[in-house]
Amino acid sequence: MEFLSDKAFRWFLIRFLLIFFAVYFGTQAMIGLTAPGGSYSPFLAKYFDYVTWLRTSLLQGSKILLSAFDINTYTTADFRIRYVDGRGVYLAFDCLGYGVMSFWLALVTAMQDKIWHKLKWLFLGLFSLWFINICRISIFLVVTNKNTEMPLGIDHHTWFNIFAYIAIFLLLFFYYRSMEKADKGNKPEQPAQTGTTETTHT
Repeated sequence: MEFLSDKAFRWFLIRFLLIFFAVYFGTQAMIGLTAPGGSYSPFLAKYFDYVTWLRTSLLQGSKILLSAFDINTYTTADFRIRYVDGRGVYLAFDCLGYGVMSFWLALVTAMQDKIWHKLKWLFLGLFSLWFINICRISIFLVVTNKNTEMPLGIDHHTWFNIFAYIAIFLLLFFYYRSMEKADKGNKPEQPAQTGTTETTHT
């Protein structure tokens, strides 16, 4: 485990873990503080409830995606999406994908990189994970109404995790490639060496 002796890597790992735990457990705390009952905070629920914003965007995104395939759906106030004259599914907190989103956010934020470059890849990754999730929700709603199973009989949570981590792997690969290109572009060009010709007089 020689990589642990690398000071830069240790600092990256510390930053990553601190950010991940802050975002992941902070989101769980926000769920507890903005859900009615218990430690409910009206102030946080009104102004900082990004969990509800995420749930709503996933439902609306699924509705738009399904409408592209001529499937008519509607959403309800209790965070369900339903077929018109059909069955619906409930979008629970553990279906929001905030675990993998927290992972990607912490990973990119902990990198030693320029802010604008981080933001670009941060939002690209979060959008990709969000889109994968609306695909999962849409497919699950379709199979629910057709009384069939998810492909290969694999649970929809597992399908989401498979595609989410494949996406993270690919995003990380291309993120590193883009950082390498940026580093090469920022390196100053080495001045060309000119040879000297010696002249011998006889």
